[in-house]
Amino acid sequence: MRKNSFCNMAGIDYPIIQGAMAWIADSSLAAAVSNAGGLGIIASGNAPIEIVKNEIRRAKKLTDKPFGVNIMLLSDNAKEVAKLVCDEGVKVVTTGAGNPGKYIDMWKEHGVKVIPVVASVALAKRMERAGADAVIAEGCEAGGHIGELTTMALVPQVVDAVNVPVIAAGGIGDKRGVAAAFMLGAEGVQVGTRFLVAKECTVHPNYKNRVIIAKDIDTVITGKSTGHPVRVLRNRLSRQFQLLEKQEEPIEKLEELGKGALVKAVKDGDIHNGSVMAGQIAGLISKEETCEEIIEEMFDLIGLKEKLSELI
Repeated sequence: MRKNSFCNMAGIDYPIIQGAMAWIADSSLAAAVSNAGGLGIIASGNAPIEIVKNEIRRAKKLTDKPFGVNIMLLSDNAKEVAKLVCDEGVKVVTTGAGNPGKYIDMWKEHGVKVIPVVASVALAKRMERAGADAVIAEGCEAGGHIGELTTMALVPQVVDAVNVPVIAAGGIGDKRGVAAAFMLGAEGVQVGTRFLVAKECTVHPNYKNRVIIAKDIDTVITGKSTGHPVRVLRNRLSRQFQLLEKQEEPIEKLEELGKGALVKAVKDGDIHNGSVMAGQIAGLISKEETCEEIIEEMFDLIGLKEKLSELI
Protein backbone atom coordinates (compact mmCIF):
# COMPACT_ATOMS: atom_id res chain seq x y z
CA MET A 1 0.00 0.00 0.00
CA ARG A 2 1.28 3.48 -0.82
CA LYS A 3 2.54 5.39 2.19
CA ASN A 4 0.63 8.49 3.26
CA SER A 5 1.63 11.48 5.40
CA PHE A 6 1.02 9.59 8.63
CA CYS A 7 3.25 6.70 7.51
CA ASN A 8 5.99 9.13 6.59
CA MET A 9 5.68 10.94 9.91
CA ALA A 10 5.84 7.73 11.97
CA GLY A 11 8.37 5.95 9.75
CA ILE A 12 6.11 2.95 9.09
CA ASP A 13 4.93 1.04 6.01
CA TYR A 14 1.23 0.66 6.83
CA PRO A 15 -0.96 3.30 8.51
CA ILE A 16 -1.92 1.14 11.47
CA ILE A 17 -1.24 1.56 15.17
CA GLN A 18 -1.55 -1.37 17.55
CA GLY A 19 -3.83 -0.41 20.43
CA ALA A 20 -2.36 0.18 23.87
CA MET A 21 -3.88 -2.59 25.98
CA ALA A 22 -2.74 -2.53 29.61
CA TRP A 23 -1.01 -5.76 30.75
CA ILE A 24 -1.31 -7.05 27.18
CA ALA A 25 0.59 -4.69 24.85
CA ASP A 26 4.15 -5.68 25.75
CA SER A 27 7.43 -5.75 23.85
CA SER A 28 6.59 -9.07 22.16
CA LEU A 29 3.40 -7.76 20.56
CA ALA A 30 4.74 -4.28 19.85
CA ALA A 31 7.87 -5.58 18.11
CA ALA A 32 5.86 -8.05 16.02
CA VAL A 33 3.50 -5.31 14.82
CA SER A 34 6.42 -3.01 13.99
CA ASN A 35 8.29 -5.78 12.17
CA ALA A 36 5.13 -6.33 10.09
CA GLY A 37 5.13 -2.68 9.00
CA GLY A 38 2.77 -1.11 11.53
CA LEU A 39 3.42 0.89 14.67
CA GLY A 40 3.67 -1.36 17.71
CA ILE A 41 2.86 0.14 21.09
CA ILE A 42 4.00 -0.82 24.60
CA ALA A 43 1.33 0.06 27.17
CA SER A 44 2.96 1.40 30.33
CA GLY A 45 -0.28 1.47 32.35
CA ASN A 46 0.52 1.50 36.06
CA ALA A 47 3.59 -0.70 35.68
CA PRO A 48 6.71 0.20 37.72
CA ILE A 49 9.21 2.28 35.78
CA GLU A 50 11.82 -0.52 35.70
CA ILE A 51 9.36 -2.87 34.02
CA VAL A 52 8.55 -0.26 31.37
CA LYS A 53 12.24 0.34 30.80
CA ASN A 54 12.90 -3.38 30.40
CA GLU A 55 10.03 -3.72 27.91
CA ILE A 56 11.39 -0.83 25.83
CA ARG A 57 14.88 -2.32 25.79
CA ARG A 58 13.55 -5.76 24.94
CA ALA A 59 11.56 -4.31 22.04
CA LYS A 60 14.75 -2.72 20.71
CA LYS A 61 16.32 -6.17 20.60
CA LEU A 62 13.31 -7.63 18.79
CA THR A 63 12.92 -4.94 16.12
CA ASP A 64 14.89 -2.19 14.42
CA LYS A 65 11.65 -0.51 13.32
CA PRO A 66 9.91 2.40 15.09
CA PHE A 67 7.63 1.54 18.00
CA GLY A 68 5.86 3.64 20.59
CA VAL A 69 4.89 3.76 24.26
CA ASN A 70 1.44 4.60 25.57
CA ILE A 71 1.27 6.70 28.72
CA MET A 72 -1.84 6.72 30.87
CA LEU A 73 -1.58 10.27 32.17
CA LEU A 74 -3.59 9.64 35.35
CA SER A 75 -1.08 7.00 36.40
CA ASP A 76 1.20 7.75 39.36
CA ASN A 77 4.24 7.00 37.20
CA ALA A 78 3.23 9.16 34.20
CA LYS A 79 5.93 11.76 34.84
CA GLU A 80 8.63 9.12 35.10
CA VAL A 81 7.54 7.34 31.93
CA ALA A 82 7.30 10.68 30.09
CA LYS A 83 10.99 11.24 30.80
CA LEU A 84 11.93 7.61 30.23
CA VAL A 85 10.76 7.63 26.60
CA CYS A 86 13.12 10.55 25.96
CA ASP A 87 16.05 8.84 27.66
CA GLU A 88 15.43 5.61 25.75
CA GLY A 89 14.97 7.21 22.34
CA VAL A 90 11.38 6.06 21.80
CA LYS A 91 10.04 7.47 18.51
CA VAL A 92 6.32 7.83 19.30
CA VAL A 93 4.16 8.41 22.36
CA THR A 94 0.42 7.84 22.48
CA THR A 95 -1.50 9.14 25.48
CA GLY A 96 -4.80 8.65 27.21
CA ALA A 97 -6.67 9.60 30.38
CA GLY A 98 -5.47 13.18 30.62
CA ASN A 99 -3.78 16.14 28.94
CA PRO A 100 -0.15 15.60 27.85
CA GLY A 101 0.46 19.33 27.35
CA LYS A 102 3.04 19.73 30.11
CA TYR A 103 5.26 17.04 28.55
CA ILE A 104 5.01 17.98 24.88
CA ASP A 105 7.87 20.49 24.81
CA MET A 106 10.20 17.92 26.38
CA TRP A 107 9.11 15.27 23.90
CA LYS A 108 9.54 17.63 20.95
CA GLU A 109 13.08 18.45 22.07
CA HIS A 110 13.87 14.73 21.87
CA GLY A 111 12.18 14.18 18.52
CA VAL A 112 9.26 12.20 19.92
CA LYS A 113 6.02 12.22 17.91
CA VAL A 114 2.96 12.82 20.12
CA ILE A 115 -0.38 11.18 19.32
CA PRO A 116 -3.11 11.56 21.98
CA VAL A 117 -6.31 9.52 22.04
CA VAL A 118 -9.37 11.78 21.91
CA ALA A 119 -13.10 11.12 22.28
CA SER A 120 -14.43 14.53 21.24
CA VAL A 121 -13.83 17.37 18.81
CA ALA A 122 -13.07 19.79 21.65
CA LEU A 123 -10.29 17.57 22.99
CA ALA A 124 -8.88 17.03 19.49
CA LYS A 125 -8.64 20.81 18.99
CA ARG A 126 -7.00 21.23 22.38
CA MET A 127 -4.42 18.57 21.56
CA GLU A 128 -3.63 20.17 18.21
CA ARG A 129 -3.09 23.55 19.91
CA ALA A 130 -0.82 21.86 22.45
CA GLY A 131 1.40 20.54 19.63
CA ALA A 132 0.15 17.01 18.93
CA ASP A 133 1.49 15.52 15.68
CA ALA A 134 -1.70 13.50 15.11
CA VAL A 135 -4.75 12.41 17.10
CA ILE A 136 -6.47 9.06 17.54
CA ALA A 137 -10.24 9.56 17.38
CA GLU A 138 -11.62 6.59 19.28
CA GLY A 139 -15.29 5.65 19.18
CA CYS A 140 -17.21 3.80 21.87
CA GLU A 141 -17.09 0.53 19.89
CA ALA A 142 -13.57 0.06 21.23
CA GLY A 143 -12.67 -2.23 24.11
CA GLY A 144 -11.54 -0.92 27.49
CA HIS A 145 -12.12 2.67 28.58
CA ILE A 146 -14.40 4.50 26.14
CA GLY A 147 -16.17 7.77 25.40
CA GLU A 148 -19.74 8.28 24.21
CA LEU A 149 -19.58 8.94 20.44
CA THR A 150 -19.38 6.20 17.84
CA THR A 151 -16.46 5.98 15.44
CA MET A 152 -18.73 6.74 12.49
CA ALA A 153 -19.90 9.98 14.09
CA LEU A 154 -16.66 11.05 15.76
CA VAL A 155 -14.01 10.57 13.07
CA PRO A 156 -15.37 12.85 10.29
CA GLN A 157 -16.10 15.63 12.79
CA VAL A 158 -12.55 15.46 14.14
CA VAL A 159 -11.16 15.34 10.59
CA ASP A 160 -13.05 18.55 9.77
CA ALA A 161 -11.90 20.25 12.97
CA VAL A 162 -8.11 19.73 12.94
CA ASN A 163 -5.25 19.96 10.46
CA VAL A 164 -3.13 17.10 11.85
CA PRO A 165 -3.57 13.48 10.70
CA VAL A 166 -6.52 11.69 12.30
CA ILE A 167 -6.30 8.00 13.16
CA ALA A 168 -9.63 6.18 13.45
CA ALA A 169 -10.15 3.71 16.28
CA GLY A 170 -13.00 1.64 17.64
CA GLY A 171 -14.78 -1.18 15.81
CA ILE A 172 -12.11 -1.67 13.13
CA GLY A 173 -10.95 -5.22 12.56
CA ASP A 174 -10.69 -6.00 8.85
CA LYS A 175 -10.15 -4.39 5.44
CA ARG A 176 -13.76 -3.18 5.37
CA GLY A 177 -13.14 -1.20 8.54
CA VAL A 178 -9.96 0.23 7.06
CA ALA A 179 -11.80 1.28 3.89
CA ALA A 180 -14.55 2.89 5.97
CA ALA A 181 -11.99 4.79 8.07
CA PHE A 182 -10.35 6.21 4.94
CA MET A 183 -13.72 7.24 3.54
CA LEU A 184 -14.39 9.11 6.79
CA GLY A 185 -11.21 11.09 6.21
CA ALA A 186 -8.82 9.26 8.53
CA GLU A 187 -5.19 8.70 7.49
CA GLY A 188 -4.80 5.53 9.49
CA VAL A 189 -6.39 3.15 11.97
CA GLN A 190 -5.71 1.94 15.47
CA VAL A 191 -6.58 -1.69 16.18
CA GLY A 192 -6.62 -3.42 19.54
CA THR A 193 -9.00 -6.35 19.78
CA ARG A 194 -7.84 -8.16 16.65
CA PHE A 195 -4.23 -8.02 17.85
CA LEU A 196 -5.39 -9.65 21.09
CA VAL A 197 -5.49 -12.95 19.26
CA ALA A 198 -2.20 -12.50 17.44
CA LYS A 199 0.19 -15.41 17.87
CA GLU A 200 2.80 -13.03 19.25
CA CYS A 201 0.40 -11.69 21.90
CA THR A 202 1.27 -13.13 25.32
CA VAL A 203 -2.21 -12.79 26.85
CA HIS A 204 -3.52 -15.99 28.50
CA PRO A 205 -4.96 -18.51 25.97
CA ASN A 206 -8.31 -18.44 27.80
CA TYR A 207 -8.58 -14.72 27.03
CA LYS A 208 -7.80 -15.28 23.36
CA ASN A 209 -10.31 -18.10 23.08
CA ARG A 210 -13.02 -16.01 24.71
CA VAL A 211 -12.51 -13.31 22.07
CA ILE A 212 -12.49 -15.84 19.24
CA ILE A 213 -15.83 -17.38 20.25
CA ALA A 214 -17.46 -14.01 21.01
CA LYS A 215 -20.71 -13.10 19.26
CA ASP A 216 -21.78 -9.69 18.03
CA ILE A 217 -23.79 -8.89 21.18
CA ASP A 218 -21.31 -10.26 23.72
CA THR A 219 -19.82 -6.96 24.88
CA VAL A 220 -21.29 -4.81 27.62
CA ILE A 221 -20.35 -1.48 29.21
CA THR A 222 -19.65 -1.38 32.94
CA GLY A 223 -18.66 1.51 35.18
CA LYS A 224 -21.00 4.12 33.72
CA SER A 225 -21.90 5.36 37.19
CA THR A 226 -18.23 5.88 38.09
CA GLY A 227 -17.60 8.18 35.13
CA HIS A 228 -15.12 5.69 33.68
CA PRO A 229 -17.11 3.35 31.42
CA VAL A 230 -15.35 0.22 30.23
CA ARG A 231 -16.35 -2.15 27.43
CA VAL A 232 -15.82 -5.83 28.30
CA LEU A 233 -17.09 -9.25 27.30
CA ARG A 234 -20.02 -10.45 29.37
CA ASN A 235 -19.18 -12.71 32.31
CA ARG A 236 -19.80 -13.17 36.04
CA LEU A 237 -17.84 -10.02 36.89
CA SER A 238 -19.73 -7.81 34.44
CA ARG A 239 -23.04 -9.05 35.84
CA GLN A 240 -21.88 -8.22 39.38
CA PHE A 241 -20.90 -4.73 38.22
CA GLN A 242 -24.26 -4.14 36.57
CA LEU A 243 -26.11 -5.34 39.66
CA LEU A 244 -24.17 -3.03 41.96
CA GLU A 245 -24.72 -0.10 39.61
CA LYS A 246 -28.43 -0.86 39.44
CA GLN A 247 -28.53 -0.85 43.23
CA GLU A 248 -26.67 2.50 43.19
CA GLU A 249 -23.93 1.17 45.43
CA PRO A 250 -21.08 3.56 46.40
CA ILE A 251 -18.30 4.04 43.85
CA GLU A 252 -15.82 2.67 46.37
CA LYS A 253 -17.59 -0.70 46.30
CA LEU A 254 -17.43 -0.81 42.52
CA GLU A 255 -13.74 0.11 42.54
CA GLU A 256 -13.04 -2.65 45.03
CA LEU A 257 -14.82 -5.18 42.83
CA GLY A 258 -12.75 -4.13 39.82
CA LYS A 259 -9.41 -4.05 41.63
CA GLY A 260 -6.97 -6.42 39.91
CA ALA A 261 -9.72 -7.77 37.63
CA LEU A 262 -7.82 -7.16 34.39
CA VAL A 263 -4.76 -9.02 35.66
CA LYS A 264 -6.96 -11.95 36.63
CA ALA A 265 -8.08 -12.27 33.02
CA VAL A 266 -4.82 -11.42 31.25
CA LYS A 267 -2.34 -13.33 33.40
CA ASP A 268 -4.39 -15.97 35.23
CA GLY A 269 -6.87 -16.70 32.46
CA ASP A 270 -9.87 -16.22 34.75
CA ILE A 271 -12.45 -15.25 32.14
CA HIS A 272 -15.32 -15.51 34.61
CA ASN A 273 -14.16 -13.24 37.43
CA GLY A 274 -11.64 -11.18 35.46
CA SER A 275 -12.16 -8.13 33.27
CA VAL A 276 -12.08 -9.40 29.68
CA MET A 277 -11.77 -6.12 27.80
CA ALA A 278 -12.60 -6.32 24.10
CA GLY A 279 -14.29 -4.21 21.45
CA GLN A 280 -17.50 -4.85 19.55
CA ILE A 281 -15.39 -6.09 16.66
CA ALA A 282 -14.76 -9.30 18.65
CA GLY A 283 -17.67 -10.97 16.85
CA LEU A 284 -15.73 -10.74 13.56
CA ILE A 285 -12.63 -12.48 14.88
CA SER A 286 -12.52 -16.24 14.39
CA LYS A 287 -8.89 -17.37 14.51
CA GLU A 288 -5.40 -16.74 15.81
CA GLU A 289 -2.95 -15.28 13.26
CA THR A 290 0.45 -13.65 13.21
CA CYS A 291 0.68 -9.86 13.27
CA GLU A 292 2.03 -9.98 9.72
CA GLU A 293 -0.99 -11.98 8.53
CA ILE A 294 -3.38 -9.59 10.27
CA ILE A 295 -1.83 -6.48 8.75
CA GLU A 296 -1.49 -7.97 5.28
CA GLU A 297 -5.19 -8.90 5.29
CA MET A 298 -6.28 -5.50 6.54
CA PHE A 299 -4.20 -3.69 3.93
CA ASP A 300 -4.62 -6.07 1.02
CA LEU A 301 -4.28 -3.48 -1.75
CA ILE A 302 -6.47 -5.24 -4.30
CA GLY A 303 -9.20 -6.02 -1.80
CA LEU A 304 -9.07 -2.53 -0.34
CA LYS A 305 -9.31 -0.90 -3.76
CA GLU A 306 -12.30 -3.08 -4.57
CA LYS A 307 -14.03 -2.04 -1.35
CA LEU A 308 -13.32 1.62 -1.98
CA SER A 309 -14.46 1.39 -5.62
CA GLU A 310 -17.75 -0.08 -4.44
CA LEU A 311 -18.28 2.98 -2.26
CA ILE A 312 -17.49 5.77 -4.73
